[in-house]
Amino acid sequence: MTTSRQELADQLATMRQVHASGRTLPLAWRIRQLEAINRLLEEREDELAQALASDLGRSAFDAWFADIASTKGEVDYALKHLKRWVKPQRRRLPLTQLPGSARIQYEPLGAVLVIGPWNYPVYLSLSPLVAAVAAGNAAVIKPSELAPATSAALARLVPQYLDPELVTVVEGDGAVTQDLLSLGFDHALFTGGTEIGKKIMAGAAATLTPVTLELGGKSPVIVDAAADLDVVARRIAWVKAMNSGQTCIAPDYVLVHESVRDTLVEKTNAASKVY
Repeated sequence: MTTSRQELADQLATMRQVHASGRTLPLAWRIRQLEAINRLLEEREDELAQALASDLGRSAFDAWFADIASTKGEVDYALKHLKRWVKPQRRRLPLTQLPGSARIQYEPLGAVLVIGPWNYPVYLSLSPLVAAVAAGNAAVIKPSELAPATSAALARLVPQYLDPELVTVVEGDGAVTQDLLSLGFDHALFTGGTEIGKKIMAGAAATLTPVTLELGGKSPVIVDAAADLDVVARRIAWVKAMNSGQTCIAPDYVLVHESVRDTLVEKTNAASKVY
């Protein structure tokens, strides 16, 4: 059932009220949320892998490699560095402002919207969440409707592990995304294609919501005359075929020395039949 705009507004208002109470400011709350994400990934890996298989046809290993392990890496990195990140940083003052003192104190933005894509529906929904909760923000996750099994799994599991008053999952299509953006968040994040990125930026503009958009990538391959062409061909074919090509690191062109060009083409064509 689609959530109405008014229901979304009420949820966001409640979330902002809880956030304003200061619950997310202590380091302990942030660590608990990060550890909860890790537990979710560890304890519910099989469920997430089944959802990814249903949506994308992924094997259990590919689900672990592409979505589970990469997200856990983000969590582990945040836990390792969080105390240093939140520590106030002293700054020198000019002579005219002495004997004063200055420091930078980082504060949470507030409520953050995470818009997930379909090609890595766990990693690119939970990885931005890691950053959001590490910084002490409340967060709304809107998974992609094009990965419905994973979206449903996240909607079911996230409230069981994270603070349900400050981290919620909203399911729905692009219209729901636009309804959320129209409410005005303190930041919105999306990783995906340029066409959807344009729509998200346009929706965010009406409320002056800052956005972080990672939209595709350029991944050229440079091959010189001394390269091991068998290895190069296998790597080009594998990463180009990975996730059916729906990944930002898929090579889109090759710059190759003319003396080995024809051989590389032949070997890459042969390797591509394997993947």
